[in-house]
Amino acid sequence: MPFDPSETRRIGATQVEISRLGLGTAPLGGWPEAVSRETGIGTIRRAWDRGIRYFDTAPFYGAGQAELFLGEALAGKPRAELRISTKTGRRLVAGPDEVAFFKAAQPFHSVFDFSADGVEASIHDSQMRLGLGSPDVVLVHDPDDHHADVLRMAYPKLRAMREAGHFGALGVGMNGVEPLVRFAQEADFDVFLLAGRYTLLDQSALDELFPLVAERGISVIAGGVFNSGLLIAPAEGAMYDYAPAGAEILGKAKALAAVCRDFETPLRAAALQFAAAHPAVTSVVVGARTPEEVDDTLANAALSIPAELWTALKHRGLLREDAPVPGPGV
Repeated sequence: MPFDPSETRRIGATQVEISRLGLGTAPLGGWPEAVSRETGIGTIRRAWDRGIRYFDTAPFYGAGQAELFLGEALAGKPRAELRISTKTGRRLVAGPDEVAFFKAAQPFHSVFDFSADGVEASIHDSQMRLGLGSPDVVLVHDPDDHHADVLRMAYPKLRAMREAGHFGALGVGMNGVEPLVRFAQEADFDVFLLAGRYTLLDQSALDELFPLVAERGISVIAGGVFNSGLLIAPAEGAMYDYAPAGAEILGKAKALAAVCRDFETPLRAAALQFAAAHPAVTSVVVGARTPEEVDDTLANAALSIPAELWTALKHRGLLREDAPVPGPGV
């Protein structure tokens, strides 16, 4: 049974509720290709018009571009209906990014800054770019090599800001399972945005993270459910976790696609609905570069997928036996 994108669920023990499907804005920052202002704003407005009310962004996405697009596109919309998550830990400084991960970005680059003043300034700057008032959720962004700094400097400040009502829920957004396990054990977070580690290609979150967040009452937002596009079009040259896919992972993606074809199901529909099916997953955030991609995401969320597809994936060793799959009530 398809999941309902507009259904809302509460984040942890907070008062913040977000919808089961959210729009991710990293592609609107210019990854992997530049996105024009007209297209970026049109994509966000299409999501709004189609009923999406949760939007995830970050200063890092296009050096502020995604936040600017989001603020302009949603200006004048009823703020009580909106839920916005943004991120902190990367501070924007003047000067273009020499690495140029995002194409045609704003003339700034980001530097890691997990100091108390740095995270507070980052949130303030995000509010100015968004122009939508306080964010609902703040996520510490990619602190892979800065675990101790987060706990020593950023976390106490962010927790105090949360308790003072500057935002409603506090979390961490990362691509790695093990660091999130440590954060769950060592601090009081409401939510984790886990990118790419609970997908048809990688279910490593099942081992320790998902049991732990269930025990601690931490919600999970699943991002990167297409693993940078490999679970949309598995072909030579496809990307996996922001880099060209290797032969082994490409072969597995092709095998997954073949089973989906047997059941007349788009691979991307199976990838989306699979990630949403785990009880730990409060919301799935899917990026889009165009209004048509928003429409496609919603169509895939609504598609009825035969139960036999999941059985076949497990039978062929392409999906873990202990992975929950979509069914009644999902």
